Amino acid sequence: MKSKILIFSATYNEAKNITLLIKAIEELDLNTDILIIDDNSPDKTWKIIQDYSKNKKNIYLIIRDKKRGLDSAHKLAFEYSINNNYDFLITIDADLTHDPKKIPEFINELEKNPFVLGSRFAKGGSFDSKGWRRALSIFGNKFIKIIFNINCHEFTTAFRGYNLKKLEGFDLRNVKSKGYSFFMETIFLINKKNIPIKEIPFHFRVCNG
Repeated sequence: MKSKILIFSATYNEAKNITLLIKAIEELDLNTDILIIDDNSPDKTWKIIQDYSKNKKNIYLIIRDKKRGLDSAHKLAFEYSINNNYDFLITIDADLTHDPKKIPEFINELEKNPFVLGSRFAKGGSFDSKGWRRALSIFGNKFIKIIFNINCHEFTTAFRGYNLKKLEGFDLRNVKSKGYSFFMETIFLINKKNIPIKEIPFHFRVCNG
């Protein structure tokens, strides 16, 4: 039986990118659903999504009343995926820093693994950042790995996949942290539950404006 898959992205002022992201996902021809949660973007990202998805049955939009943050958007997407009986949830940033062409690899790995993580720092991964930003990212992720003794290399990207039928004892809604700490605590709790982490190397693209 074919897995039911939801691809999720949170948006806030992504008017320039959101149609490009959706089209890139559609071009994969994977028969997936797409969920966008928009925090009432002043640039009317939500309106672009509404217009684009008018005659499409696999694109769903939730518009929240104000900017409520990435952490709460990811929790809501997790709850939505469970309530609508999806097998897999894949989360991807809307700013095109994550390559949608990696999604088939995520799906393939989710058939065998409960949690899949897009990694800049696993062997084969890379990213565009330079200078102090690059140094901070490298040091920060290595520091977390050593301090918490977790067997993975990436802790802060939101490019992730969840096999909702295999995540025994883990619920994203139980993560308490906000902002980027939310993504770090997610890894910490998954590791604490002894859930294996499968890293997929990818190139993190730095996008300008």
